[in-house]
Amino acid sequence: MKIAILGTGMVGQALAEKLVSLGHEVILGTRNIEKTVATKGKDAMGRPAIGDWLPMHPEVKLATQVEAAAFGELIINATSGFGAVSALENAGRENLKGKVVLDIANPLDFSKGMPPSLWVCNTDSLGEMIQREFPEARVVKSLNTMNAHLMVNPSVVPGDHSVFMCGNDAGAKGEVKNLLNAFGWKDQNIIDLGDITNARGTEQLLPIWIRLMGTFGHPVFNFSIVKGTPA
Repeated sequence: MKIAILGTGMVGQALAEKLVSLGHEVILGTRNIEKTVATKGKDAMGRPAIGDWLPMHPEVKLATQVEAAAFGELIINATSGFGAVSALENAGRENLKGKVVLDIANPLDFSKGMPPSLWVCNTDSLGEMIQREFPEARVVKSLNTMNAHLMVNPSVVPGDHSVFMCGNDAGAKGEVKNLLNAFGWKDQNIIDLGDITNARGTEQLLPIWIRLMGTFGHPVFNFSIVKGTPA
């Protein structure tokens, strides 16, 4: 499959590495190619910056956001929450029409430092905003409640644990489920919450996720939903 990833940070890189290993064609979309390739050194997590990472992964192409979206049969939004709608606008509405847009971004506001707050919540969500702005896209929210490396390799955390998804289009969710299976997620651990309004719930897990990371001192953990039998 031809897959476009909007976003060139740690999440976009981790997804690209996994997807090409599975045989997909991947293009990373960026606002400014020259600025992107000039970014060198290491990020806060010790990973190589995109300018150093790209030469190590020649099978992954870099293009503008509009070029990437035109190429992709599936589009993954791995941008920052603040930049998500504008990035998809830059990608071109016609290039999103009828395509699955897997939204893994979160509306985190770091303007007042750590821990961040959510700039949209309770009565709306980033996932819903994207679906409203691009009504002809088939938006699915998933993979936004965990670290990037766990997204593509659930065995990093032992045992059964959960990944959530929601969206208005059953076919689109089926395509995302197939991708999750390819990443290693078991059917019983993929929880379909329903329509895109349920992104309000998964995005609101981020404040507790960030606090857990601070408590544990690392991001190698996940949520596990354990069901009992109703009385």
